[in-house]
Parts: sequence; structure tokens; C-alpha cells
Amino acid sequence: MKNLLRIILPVVVLALGAGIAFLMIRSRPPVQPREPVVIAPLVRVQMIQPTNVSLTVQSQGTVRPRTEISLVSEVTGVITRAADALAEGGFFEKGELLLEIDPRDYELAVVQAEARVREAEARLLREEAEAAIAREEWTDLGRQGQPSALLLREPQLAEARAMVDSARANVELARRDLEKTRTRAPFAGRVLEKLVDVGQYVNRGGQLARIYSTDAAEIRLPITAEEAGFVELPVSYRGEGQPDHQPPVRVRASVGRREHVWNGRIVRTEGEIDVRTRMITVVAEVLDPYDRRGGSATHPLSAGLFVNAEISGRRVEGIYRLPRIAVRGVDTVLVIDPDNRLRIRKIGMLRSERAEVLVESGLSPGDRICLTPLEAPVDGMEVRIAEEVEAGRRIARQGGAQ
Repeated sequence: MKNLLRIILPVVVLALGAGIAFLMIRSRPPVQPREPVVIAPLVRVQMIQPTNVSLTVQSQGTVRPRTEISLVSEVTGVITRAADALAEGGFFEKGELLLEIDPRDYELAVVQAEARVREAEARLLREEAEAAIAREEWTDLGRQGQPSALLLREPQLAEARAMVDSARANVELARRDLEKTRTRAPFAGRVLEKLVDVGQYVNRGGQLARIYSTDAAEIRLPITAEEAGFVELPVSYRGEGQPDHQPPVRVRASVGRREHVWNGRIVRTEGEIDVRTRMITVVAEVLDPYDRRGGSATHPLSAGLFVNAEISGRRVEGIYRLPRIAVRGVDTVLVIDPDNRLRIRKIGMLRSERAEVLVESGLSPGDRICLTPLEAPVDGMEVRIAEEVEAGRRIARQGGAQ
């Protein structure tokens, strides 16, 4: 009997449990399906308006003198004098005496040439006197007709006159050689390199020094072909008229922990595009770089100084400025329409700068540009505007406080 109970009792318990579970399942309320709630992404926007923009082009270059020459000796001799200004970095004025070569040989050459002039003039006087005598003799003899040129000593007269002219030309040459013993500055400038000194013997054509003018400095500025389109570069052909335009340029350099600024103009472009870099080189000119006329410059724009340059370009109208983060890919932005739905727009960019882009087409005044990066934007997707949400919260807080 006990064994029978041990067998039947577990079976009864299991059946009773199964029946209770079945009843609980049958009696539970049905689950109502719910639609998933889609939360629109929260984005920040910027409302844009067209504006007028003055374009600029940035470049860099090294200052160089506009005029740089080598002084050469035009005569031979020993240098007897050198000016104090003839030293590396020395300044001089136009016409200032820089070097002098021993002039004594050339002074004697002038004396000899003047003596030959007097000798030739005396010979001419003798020939003229003999020609006059020959004409009188012809007349006294009562001969008819014209005497021959040889009888009147015309060939001798012509030769004597030529000798006078030659002697006078030699005097002029001797005087010029004497003047060339004194080397004077052809312009106001500065000494770049001194190559000779007092006591040194120089030959005709020997280099004496390298000098440059201080009236103007030039800076070669490479720019891209695209940037060249932003600037009205000067254009002229074979000197026909003045250049059409000379854009202003501001030159900056840090000297002694201070930034100095000079104003200049773009005066020309170089003759060819660099075949390696495909860059166009424009030349900026800064007048009076050493402020010798007492302008407003605080530091000389010395040759060899490395500078940054900002070239003023053309002015364009109806341009939209966008932060760089607003542009997706190359030419796409996200615009929020009045219904707070996202629209994908293609834009025409005028220029891309470091922190922003300039857009010339594809946008309209008052457009709201999405600034928040979205992983998978879809045209027509609903969004929430962060500025509107924050404004609603502020109004709610103010209403609750009242």
C-alpha cells in the first residue's frame, strides 16, 4: 500500500500543477501591440543671409631689391681712395664718390691729347696758308679756268682738318677716362658686397662691389591659378599703356617679437607659370622700404627678409558664408525647411578657406543650415531644432516659476 502511494502521489501533484498553469495561461489578458516611438534627431542650425565679400589671397615670399647691379671698373689702375659708405650694409646717395683710381696717368694722357690738338691745328693753319698762296699764284700768272684740287692743296686741307677732329676726339676720350677713375653711385642705395679695397690693382671690367637701390623693394609671391581668379592682376602688352590694375598688398613680418606691416602693390606677373608647381608668380612692390623719406614704417623692409603677404582681391556680391563643418563631402549641405524636415542641397562653392566656405549658388536668403553631423541623413527626415527646444524649455520654466 505504501509503495502504491509513493507512485500515485507524484503523478497527482504534477497533473494538478499542469492544470493550474493551463488555467493561468488561458485567463491572462491579451497583449496589445504598440507602435515604436521614433525620436527625431536634435540638430543645431544657422540661419544665413547673403553678404558682400572682399576676397583676399595669402602668400609668402622673400624681399629683394628692385634694382641690383655690379659696379665695374672702366679703367685700369690702383685704387687710391674708398668711401666710408663702401662697406657691406653702407648707405650712399646718388652721385656720391665711392672709389677713386690713381688718376695721374690719365691726367697726363689729357695733356698729351690737348698737345696733339694744338699740333693738328697748327698743321691745318699751314695747309690753309699754302692753299691761299697757290690760288694767288694761279691768279697772278693770268691762267684761265679753275685750278685743280691738287693745285689748291684740297686733299692736304681735308687731311689736316681730319687730324684736328681726331685730336679733339682723343682729348674727349682722355677726359672721359680721367673721369672714369672716379666711380660714383648711379642711384641712392646700399652696398651688398665690397669686392676691392685701397691699394688693390684693378683691370678694366673688374668687379668693384655689388650694390642695390633703396627706392623700392620687390617680393615674388606664388599663387595658384584658382587664386589668380580672385585678384585683378595687372595686364599690359609691350608697354602699351599702363597696367589695368595694381591690387594693394599688405606685407607682414615679425622682427624682434613685434609684427611690422608695410603697404605695397602688385605691379606685374612673371613671364611663365612654374612647370613643377603650376603656380603663378606675382611681383609686389613696396616703395621706400627703408623709410628714407620719413614715412610711417617702423622697421626697414630689408632685402632677404621672409614675409607674409595679403593681396586684396575683387569684391563679390550675394555670397553666403558657412562654417566648414556645415559642408558634407565636397559640395553638399543639409537645409532645414519650414516644416523642420531635412533637405539635401548641392551648392556652388566660390572658395574654401581655413574655417569657412564661401558659397555663390544653391542657397537662398533665410535658409537654415544644419550644423550637427548626422550619420545617415535622409531627404525629408524630420528633425528637432535645438534652439527651438531650448526656447520651449525656458518658457516652461518661466511659466512654472510664476
